[in-house]
Amino acid sequence: MADSTDTPPAADPAADSDAARQGGHFGMYLEDTLHSLRVDRARRRGEVQTVLAFTGYGSTDWVRVLGRVILAKPGFFAGEDQSRAAKAIRDGWRGWRNFISPPVNNAVVTVEVGGVRHEVQADRGGVVDAVLPASLEPGWATVTLHSQDGESMVSPVYVVDPAATVGVLSDIDDTIMVTALPRPMLAAWNTFVLDEHARTPTPGMAVLYDRLARAHAGPVIYLSTGAWNVAPTLTRFITRNLYPAGPLLLTDWGPTRDRWFRSGPDHKRSQLERLAKDFPNIKWLLIGDDGQHDEAIYAAFAQRYPENVQAVAIRQLSTGEAVLAGGRSTSHRDAVPSDIPWIYAADGAGMSRQLAELGLLPDAG
Repeated sequence: MADSTDTPPAADPAADSDAARQGGHFGMYLEDTLHSLRVDRARRRGEVQTVLAFTGYGSTDWVRVLGRVILAKPGFFAGEDQSRAAKAIRDGWRGWRNFISPPVNNAVVTVEVGGVRHEVQADRGGVVDAVLPASLEPGWATVTLHSQDGESMVSPVYVVDPAATVGVLSDIDDTIMVTALPRPMLAAWNTFVLDEHARTPTPGMAVLYDRLARAHAGPVIYLSTGAWNVAPTLTRFITRNLYPAGPLLLTDWGPTRDRWFRSGPDHKRSQLERLAKDFPNIKWLLIGDDGQHDEAIYAAFAQRYPENVQAVAIRQLSTGEAVLAGGRSTSHRDAVPSDIPWIYAADGAGMSRQLAELGLLPDAG
């Protein structure tokens, strides 16, 4: 197999570490120091670099590969004879377990796409996010990620059909799952305590998403401000509750050059803009809720990229959910171009009816 020599230029993940040492945010320096100590201890215990492969996406001539490099015991995340603890971490049965394996900063990973190998570098949090050339058929495909220590994992990739014109972009918390927690506690609870068996799916949403996926044969992508550490938990929730499979676009909670934690709204805005550029012919059905920033983010995206928005569907939280969420967001539907439909409903059934009335969803009957 030949090594690729024409991969797209990649950003230098080491730049953040350099910035931390040269006047960057103190949090970056502190994080790097703690990671270094954890990595040293893990290496002394005989742990090796292991790649956790996440679902990626792409077109027939490129793929976006997603994963995370951590240290773990050899074979800990693969094989039939896994211990109960290994399965729990792999499957995300308890969110806090996903944080006990130290990430490997700036790790080099070899990604095999269609028999061609490419070397890519993870970022400061061990996250692999690389766009690579490919020659793939529409539908589901796989790529293989190899760590420097020989551990390998297979990653599913959804290849968007060039003929597809409509895709689904969905929020997670309070959109496809009912969280019912105060916002200040939500991230910590979902990350460190709750398992995917205890999370409650929003009524009717899985059926709606399945109908949309079948009707339009386009991508279904889940966009959240959650950390990459909980990707296994969220993936199992999506699978267990019969939502269509699709890539998760999560983030790293770590510090940046100018703040202790990354901005969730900024993450959503940047990912939406990236999708508009990745798939200029796709119109997105944007689905979120009225308890956070989704309305404002979707409205701003629709103003800037009206040709890439099919409709906006907002789940209305119940009174109790809205109180826990800190209130409802202000409606931004008037700021959206008039030819872009904007609907509200409390559940998937209500959204289905309205989308059918707009001709955006075939009648279930």
